[in-house]
Amino acid sequence: MTILHNLGYPRIGAHRELKFQLESYWRKETDRNQLEATAKTLRQQNWQTQLNAGTQLLPVNDFAYYDQMLNMSTLLGCIPNRFRQENYDLDIAFRMARGQAPSDTPHNCCGNNHDTSACTMKKWFDTNYHYIVPEFEADTEFKLTDTRLFDEILEAQALDTKGQIQLKPVLIGPLTYLYLGKKFGYKGQKLDLLDSLLPVYQQILEKLAQLGIEWVQIDEPILTLELDPAWQEGFKKAYQHLANSPIKKLIATYFDTLGDNLELISQLKIDGLHYDGVRGQAQLEQIIQQYPKDQVLSLGLIEGRNIWKTDLTAALEILKPVAEERGDNLWIAPSCSLLHVPVDLDLEQKLNPELKSYLSFAKQKLNEAALLNQALNNKQPDSKLQAALTEQAQSIAARKNSPLIHNPTVAERMNKLHEIPNQRPTPYAERAPLQHKKHQQKLLPTTTIGSFPQTAQIRQTRRAFKNAEIDETRYINAMKKEIAHVVEQQEKLGLDVLVHGEPERNDMVEYFGEQMDGYAFTQFGWVQSYGSRCVKPPIIYGDVARPKPMTVFWSTYAQSLTNRPMKGMLTGPVTMLQWSFVRDDQPRQTTCEQIALALRDEVQDLEAAGITIIQIDEPALREGLPLKQSQWRAYLDWSVNAFRLCTSSVADSTQIHTHMCYSEFNDIIQDIANMDADVITIETSKSHMELLQAFIDFNYPNEIGPGVYDIHSPNIPSVEQMVTLIEKAAESIPIERLWVNPDCGLKTRGWTETLPALTNMVKAAQILRQKYNSQN
Repeated sequence: MTILHNLGYPRIGAHRELKFQLESYWRKETDRNQLEATAKTLRQQNWQTQLNAGTQLLPVNDFAYYDQMLNMSTLLGCIPNRFRQENYDLDIAFRMARGQAPSDTPHNCCGNNHDTSACTMKKWFDTNYHYIVPEFEADTEFKLTDTRLFDEILEAQALDTKGQIQLKPVLIGPLTYLYLGKKFGYKGQKLDLLDSLLPVYQQILEKLAQLGIEWVQIDEPILTLELDPAWQEGFKKAYQHLANSPIKKLIATYFDTLGDNLELISQLKIDGLHYDGVRGQAQLEQIIQQYPKDQVLSLGLIEGRNIWKTDLTAALEILKPVAEERGDNLWIAPSCSLLHVPVDLDLEQKLNPELKSYLSFAKQKLNEAALLNQALNNKQPDSKLQAALTEQAQSIAARKNSPLIHNPTVAERMNKLHEIPNQRPTPYAERAPLQHKKHQQKLLPTTTIGSFPQTAQIRQTRRAFKNAEIDETRYINAMKKEIAHVVEQQEKLGLDVLVHGEPERNDMVEYFGEQMDGYAFTQFGWVQSYGSRCVKPPIIYGDVARPKPMTVFWSTYAQSLTNRPMKGMLTGPVTMLQWSFVRDDQPRQTTCEQIALALRDEVQDLEAAGITIIQIDEPALREGLPLKQSQWRAYLDWSVNAFRLCTSSVADSTQIHTHMCYSEFNDIIQDIANMDADVITIETSKSHMELLQAFIDFNYPNEIGPGVYDIHSPNIPSVEQMVTLIEKAAESIPIERLWVNPDCGLKTRGWTETLPALTNMVKAAQILRQKYNSQN
């Protein structure tokens, strides 16, 4: 009999209950008891949903108030010195993530005489989920600190009055934890910490065994990377050390093939392997043939990263011979945690019925996995099971032939793609003087990344218009009023290049997707991005085209209110791709090029309307990299080409900006340069300008705006702090090529935080402008 299990379930709630409760707690409107009560209710609902689908091993510890890596850091006692206190408290985790917790007295950043800056945040492999990076300091000492893992096991066991529920705790593995962490003052190699880390993992496993746990899921997704020999040896050492623990260990890998690490994992002292058979399809047959038959092999053929129904007929053709050969040692699960997809398709009442019939969210994916499990265990499928499999097969066939998917006009344009120039004819060094003259550019020009605070009133107005509670005229007037306010505030602040604030935009991808053919949108398709931040990714179901201009009206209105340059704001083609649920019936490159052509039309319309500074954000460029470095070249070629396809038609005097945040650029800096943006803005404040080093080492030739304050924290940086950061950047980047800006957009901040922070930022730029001008 095959076993059905799950690697993880969305924790935000079908209606984002966790988000709203967290934000209420952070605002001190509710207390800890209310927060924990909401969390407990969500956990219990999630467990019941999985049980109802027939899940036989329930994941525990897949729940997190902020992030599972942060959970692991507090469990292991890896808490940065600036946040440590005698007894662990949940607010410590919030300080690590946000730089501030509700129990803190309001203060400016560093106002209490020590650095309370939040920990660095990075993307989880090639997803749009962010994790809090572990920090390894000179005095880091691993020890069991946070008891939430064990408390949640007791909570789940208390619900099981009949003793029928089997729990499977989920841990981030020791090698993945170290690999994804960063050294902050620790002088040795990260692998040197393994000796002190493993005894704590051993303690955790022993404590789990004492609680009656038989299996533990240990996530080691770095096994899909191309590991050097030292890290491979680290795996052998770690699992040899943990081999004597009285608990069975299932190593979970996902998002790619194992590559050369298949031989390594076959040698580890473990009891089972979970393999992503969707993203790792190229090696699936080899895994089935070579992984030891006396160990559990869990196969994930239900896509946990995308929202399309699974071809169960094809999956069963793969699984049936494996089930016959392995019997109880074959487990069935989605390919990865379902954290990355929306909760429940049944909530969607406004989707095109045909399109909806092709989709599957987290709850439905559990049912798909259950159908596979039933079909494998029932030698003679009953009529209900057979009807469900037939219905699924009909849906798969209908999608392949649907006219909803294909647009002949787009196909014709794509056939002529090779005729369109994909680079600007004049190099940056010749363009820059023309741009500086046109825009009267000052030394250390100040700007923001695009969005300004999205108040409750703005969101309410957008919602009222969407629900037809107000007419278009009233909506437009309300948005114009907000834009006028944002422009006025920027002029008062003294910013040099303005933005319109984006009040009409719900999300940087969703806003554009709503105006393009080939995109669809959900009502409740929310997915966690980080902490309480949730996004509702569009669905790219068919060929993409732009029927009419998307931003020209708002940008030209904003420009009419000021004599200062106004930036047009667009989301780049790779980010539009990466932050959407993308059709899986054609190469991602093809879809990206379709988006790039649509954006090229928008760029041309903006320029024709007099908007000659245009920012095309590509924060997702790096996260789209294949996990294996040997596969990067092909991706970088087409992704950089897509950006240039958007921009290659503009005049030399039109200044093209791009923005990238929370990325490490060292290994792709040549490709960043190949994008040929006149100005790039990046996140650097959390890393204290560390991320700027790649541009310095490379001698990046164009203009750079290294972010000088962290917009994800409510802390307000001082003038002195920002002066220090700018001067640090100016030590290595020519001052005439530096811009001054925040790390990212200000959408999630309030005006009470935004205005003083930007005031300080402008003051810092003015101080240094005066200093450097006097030196010249």
